[in-house]
Amino acid sequence: MSDMTETTPGWLSPDELELARARMPILYVEAVPVRVDDSGEVTSVGLLLRIGPDGTVSRTLVSGRVLHHERVRDALLRHLEKDLGPVALPRVPASLQPFTVAEYFPTQGITPYHDPRQHAVSLAYIVPVTGDCRPRQDALDLVWFSPQEAISPAVQSEMPGGHGVLLKQALAHAGCAV
Repeated sequence: MSDMTETTPGWLSPDELELARARMPILYVEAVPVRVDDSGEVTSVGLLLRIGPDGTVSRTLVSGRVLHHERVRDALLRHLEKDLGPVALPRVPASLQPFTVAEYFPTQGITPYHDPRQHAVSLAYIVPVTGDCRPRQDALDLVWFSPQEAISPAVQSEMPGGHGVLLKQALAHAGCAV
């Protein structure tokens, strides 16, 4: 056995991740990117357009796993930069208290949130962004909607796995009429 300790945090291999997902909840962060006016009122909500592994196109929020030995704040910033680009200029809240905790289950119907791959616990935040957002990685586009458009049945129907419910909770938490 080696005396060396692995100190570099990182992703699990695909096989290790599948095994972990089958045995324990995985911690995620989710962010609802918003634009706000001078009084702090939400004027628009940014939704990512993605193509899923099965080829379906959907709208989603910024989301990703928290790595081993990574602070929640750092994970949130990493996923915002990964999904919105390096000059999005997110304003992460001073308090890291999420507006909600979403529990995703592989079995539908336990909560409004569903992820067929795993049981996941997600800390959800509303994050104002002031810079130029250019989606990266696996996002096709970022579209800004008014709060009313974002909760419309047409947009909500494009948000699988409970992200539409999470978006409505975020807007209600921010004081938008939903």
